[in-house]
Amino acid sequence: MVKRSLKSKEVSSLRLTIRAPTIDELSSLSDLCFRSKAVWGYDEEFMEACRGELSFEPRDLALTPIAVAEHNGKPIGVAQVKIVDGKADLLKLFVEPSALRSGTGEALLVWATDVAKKLGATQLTIDADPDAAPFYRRMGAYDVGEAPSASVPGRMLPKLAMNLCPADLI
Repeated sequence: MVKRSLKSKEVSSLRLTIRAPTIDELSSLSDLCFRSKAVWGYDEEFMEACRGELSFEPRDLALTPIAVAEHNGKPIGVAQVKIVDGKADLLKLFVEPSALRSGTGEALLVWATDVAKKLGATQLTIDADPDAAPFYRRMGAYDVGEAPSASVPGRMLPKLAMNLCPADLI
């Protein structure tokens, strides 16, 4: 297995600012997540079933690290991580459809792994959309099984992990 180390430099072809969101933009960031998920061609019924999981609530700002990727003053991506007992879960990583393949997703994943390491996590797990799983695998994640969808009963998702060890900092 080839292991790719994520570095904070030169991961984006766009000039990005990674920053914390404001409470006032949570609704528009939820809409961004919805648009990003829809790019995979899901029908309206499926998308509506996922709306809650794709949304941000004000309490999320206090409970989890969240980052916005901004280009020219406009949010084009968002990520959210939850860290508990040395393990981190990537709850959300979504990129505006017009910014896909621009390096924004990679920059947000670097942010997520950096934050997780700083908060003591040794592993990042990802319950990935099947269409997004290849991106995470290219970034160094590996399959550890399946996880039930939180939105659609009976649907199973690829469960991926990334080890966050000190060697990754080199």
